[in-house]
Amino acid sequence: MFRFPVVAGRFYPGTRSFLEERIDDLIDRKTPAEDVLGVLAPHAGYNFSGAVAGAVISRIKFKDTFVILGPNHTGLGQPYSIMAEGTWRTPLGDMEIDGEMAKAILASTSYLQKDEKAHLGEHSIEVQLPFLQYFKEDVKFVPIVLMGDASGDVYKDIGKGIAKAIKESNGKVVIMASSDMSHYESQAAAKENDFKAIEAILALDADELLKRIKEHHITMCGYAPVATMIHACKELGAKKAELVMYQTSGDVTGDFHRVVGYAGVIIKK
Repeated sequence: MFRFPVVAGRFYPGTRSFLEERIDDLIDRKTPAEDVLGVLAPHAGYNFSGAVAGAVISRIKFKDTFVILGPNHTGLGQPYSIMAEGTWRTPLGDMEIDGEMAKAILASTSYLQKDEKAHLGEHSIEVQLPFLQYFKEDVKFVPIVLMGDASGDVYKDIGKGIAKAIKESNGKVVIMASSDMSHYESQAAAKENDFKAIEAILALDADELLKRIKEHHITMCGYAPVATMIHACKELGAKKAELVMYQTSGDVTGDFHRVVGYAGVIIKK
């Protein structure tokens, strides 16, 4: 399958020259790159969350493949969907799915299903790709879209399956969870709830993250991808996580009445 971009020109610039210029403004070339197992990055429009995305991606020592886990905003397709082959286009060029890694993950999990519908109109993975292409033109990826509200055992199974496939391939892989934090709350309420979730992420405690999401009604759209990433990273030997940057849309627009939160986190051994 060949997938054309659906949010180019809206969430990020639609031409190569303007997109490269925008990303160059958002990244930090002076920060040292680190060997990471996983990363949390936001997926809103670059004008809102691009500074956080740029800061966290600037910290990554790039590998051959990124397994990108995103939430399902459209409701289309299977609840736990993976594309195992194909090419996605962005204004920076075409990016191939790592078919070998995708098929290994699919064979290692009980819940993922091969599906394209969930990915066709979903922006949470697409907005990450230009950042990755900017740093490494030949980078490949595996797109996985997850719906929320499942049992924690589902995310654990998928996370362990991803880790198993990575171990068996001896591949150089980074696992990325694409998520924004609280949605359309006051600045104070968003920060309070977001840091409840961030504390659980930094503790590498997926079960506690899911518990806090439910108990405190935290409107974090990608908690399922983040929980799954945590399980996968722990299987791969993760010992610590670091908050690289946090801000809200209010920090950009000056409107603190209804904000969306954005967090950038790296996970490493």
